[in-house]
Amino acid sequence: MSDNPFPLSLEDLMRAYRTMRTIRDFEERLHIEFAKGDIPGFVHLYAGEEAVATGVQMHLTDIDRIASTHRGHGHCIAKGVDVHEMMAEIYGKATGSCRGKGGSMHIADLSKGMMGANGILGAGAPLICGAALASKFRGDRGVGITYFGDGAANQGTVLESMNLAAAWDLPVVFVVENNGYAESTSVEFATGVDSYVDRASGFGMPGVTVDGMDFFAVYEAAGEIIRRARDGGGPALLECSVARFYGHFEGDAQTYKAKGENEYNRENRDCLKSFRKRVCDAGLATDRDFDQIDLEVARLIDDAVASAKAAPLPKPSELLTDVYVSY
Repeated sequence: MSDNPFPLSLEDLMRAYRTMRTIRDFEERLHIEFAKGDIPGFVHLYAGEEAVATGVQMHLTDIDRIASTHRGHGHCIAKGVDVHEMMAEIYGKATGSCRGKGGSMHIADLSKGMMGANGILGAGAPLICGAALASKFRGDRGVGITYFGDGAANQGTVLESMNLAAAWDLPVVFVVENNGYAESTSVEFATGVDSYVDRASGFGMPGVTVDGMDFFAVYEAAGEIIRRARDGGGPALLECSVARFYGHFEGDAQTYKAKGENEYNRENRDCLKSFRKRVCDAGLATDRDFDQIDLEVARLIDDAVASAKAAPLPKPSELLTDVYVSY
């Protein structure tokens, strides 16, 4: 094997690939299963954007908090939420991570620092400011990560949260997953700046734009920003230019996209393909090594789907359990 030219050990490189492959296979399988009509509610797939969640969250531990979006499966998996519990949750089963009451857009696992996906656009930003403020007062060096898309970047909640984080010098990283479309509206049509880094500058915080389809670009940029936040340097923004391989939601006709756009992105901008090629070209691993991971992940997803389908529904008597809190 050759010397390692990457900023991660071989073990961590393979862990990163496994995470991205798990996200991809999870989403590709949901695309198939949702079409069968057995999954309730809406589903928004993260396929194509795996390098962002993985590249950012390779730097996190359970003490760090993340707030996700309606397109949150990838964030959950990268944060360590159990795949079987996630699948059961999406099927609305009692063995789900939220006992089948949240569904695709509200998966959460506080033990892993996953504060929840969110069906309200931009709603994660103020939540993560609260988590970061708590970490700052505790002095535990925890960092808060909030993800949002180019559409949510125009929400008042996000902009107000940026101002709050800057004013209070909070350890928050604002991650913009810019896939070019706010549902079906192009970013060029709806946004008055060329880069969301300009938004960060308006609140006195640093920002950087990277190719979100390149795991290594995301990993290195996120590492610097997260270290800065841990060390008391305050908030920052990371804009990741990405492409979602599916529509805004399952069933989206995607008529707003150019002909062949999805096919081009899968062929030329797939983060898993480029990651695998770079590691193999460096002589650190072989296609056989990656094929073995692919096989193991495929078995994991098969088992998660089978378990979810066989799991019981929540009992009617538990309708209000875990819904209201008494202080």
